Amino acid sequence: MKKKEEKIKEILSRGVEEVIDKKNLEKKLRGKRKLRLKLGIDPTSPNLHLGRSIPLLKLRDFQEMGHKIVFIIGDFTGVIGDTSDKESERPMLSPEQIKENLKNYKKQAGKIIDLKEAEVFYNSKWLKKLTYMEIGKQANIFSLNEFVSRENIAKRFKEGKRISLREVLYPLMQGYDSVMVKSDVEVGGTDQRFNILTGRTMQRHYNQEPQDIITNPLIEGLDGKKMSSSMGNTINLTDSPRDMFGKIMSLQDNLIVRYFTLLTRVEMKEVKKYEKELEKGANPRDFKMELAKEIVTMYHSKKEAQKEKDYFIATFSKKEIPSDILEFKSKDYNIISILKESGLTSSKREARSVLSQGGVRVNGEVVKNLDYKVKKNSILQKGKRSFLKII
Repeated sequence: MKKKEEKIKEILSRGVEEVIDKKNLEKKLRGKRKLRLKLGIDPTSPNLHLGRSIPLLKLRDFQEMGHKIVFIIGDFTGVIGDTSDKESERPMLSPEQIKENLKNYKKQAGKIIDLKEAEVFYNSKWLKKLTYMEIGKQANIFSLNEFVSRENIAKRFKEGKRISLREVLYPLMQGYDSVMVKSDVEVGGTDQRFNILTGRTMQRHYNQEPQDIITNPLIEGLDGKKMSSSMGNTINLTDSPRDMFGKIMSLQDNLIVRYFTLLTRVEMKEVKKYEKELEKGANPRDFKMELAKEIVTMYHSKKEAQKEKDYFIATFSKKEIPSDILEFKSKDYNIISILKESGLTSSKREARSVLSQGGVRVNGEVVKNLDYKVKKNSILQKGKRSFLKII
């Protein structure tokens, strides 16, 4: 069992980019008062991916120390749209889209944090009620220069790209969330730094003690770029054990230690050991296998993780087609329809992209024709890990 000081040291360092105000937060953590830890996520897509797990794992670390987790689902802010990490204007989503996207958000977050011991809010509860007068008073706290001097906004301003007033107001909404839940600490990615700092300023305005801040690094996806649902390079918490395991096995070797550090809770002394062995020339495949097994265990089970490890070795190390290959009956046998209907791709758009990149084989032959008709009893393979028998 780790001593309290060791826990505090790790909670403020592992998966952490910056802490504001670190001395103040350390003092609070050594005290007896339960802190309120806030994280808000906008349901701009139906799935949470492993990049989202970094702040959620940090919440779990605090929860295990006895603190109170406040999880905010941004059903209102999701409609407005946050452009903190965007180089162009994020379009507004309809309330219907947001409602559809958030259906399984609680269930997905519950894979990491204990929702029974947490407080869960939808921020439309208070943001919908604000009047022009109240928004005006909040906006008066800040200058326009503060908002437009942010790096991505300043770049767009210089390039003459459109910046909507709606975007300028977004940080006010996130900051007001902190006021409404009386947050002691807010957790979020480095791209959220400005929005979270806005919360500190607004809390002072409402005569609350300003929240401390923990920002986490952003993780790279399967293509080495920032993991993002819009980029299609994600490993989702809802992925099947097979797809999750296979995606991790396709990971770039230079991300192995980073994934262990940010996305798991394998002891850091063990992670450092892996790092040294890799530096000495050990086979990265072996460590990716352990990483894949660990992550599948986290989101499914130890039994499923071992099953997928055995499957991967049998299929890809021995070049075998799996004996338990899934069967799929299509409506029209068009290859794009099969990829979408079977769940091998999340959309027809993704299906077209995978096909054009040569990522689909039928009976061992690469298929790029978007109008290709798959014959019955064919074996369809997406990437290196996913097989279907078409019946």
